[in-house]
Amino acid sequence: MVDLIRPRHVVWQAWTGVSLESCRIVPDGDGIRVQSVALGVETGTPWAVRYTLRCDAGWRTRELSVESLSAEERPLSLVGDGAGRWSGADGERLARFDGCLDVDLTSTVFTNTLPIRRLAMAPGSSDEITVVYVVVPGLDVSVARQRYRCLGWGPDGGRYRFEQVAGGFTAEIVVDADGLVIEYPEIARRVWSR
Repeated sequence: MVDLIRPRHVVWQAWTGVSLESCRIVPDGDGIRVQSVALGVETGTPWAVRYTLRCDAGWRTRELSVESLSAEERPLSLVGDGAGRWSGADGERLARFDGCLDVDLTSTVFTNTLPIRRLAMAPGSSDEITVVYVVVPGLDVSVARQRYRCLGWGPDGGRYRFEQVAGGFTAEIVVDADGLVIEYPEIARRVWSR
């Protein structure tokens, strides 16, 4: 895959329903920084979040900050050491996330890029991972097992089969040459990019 050497700006919309995200990805030292705003309506209730995510050169999540625009939800801040150990903003160790190198924030398809880039799988190969799973709205945090299989890769991008191991959900994700989602059936599609 081509390294992200230039800034990117991507807008995704929900496959169905009401949801939109504007995501900016920029090089940051030896890694990347992502800043994004996502909003939508779920079961008749509007939600909106702003998040910042930082990864190292190996695409391991090092920081995630999520702020809900709802007064009822407290901000979430997680810090990873790149080796699978996590702590909160106050430095408190969060042992329940041991072994997770990636995060999956349900309000964005960007977080699928993290394991796709980090694992750099050849076509036909697959890998099962555990992720810090953050549900939006609510900012509830848990650990989830996921599997990625590279179905094909070329100069313009590739296709991956995503599977939630415990839930049985599967989807075929289409990504561009940077590993950014173009189509994630039933979830989101890209509507603008530069």
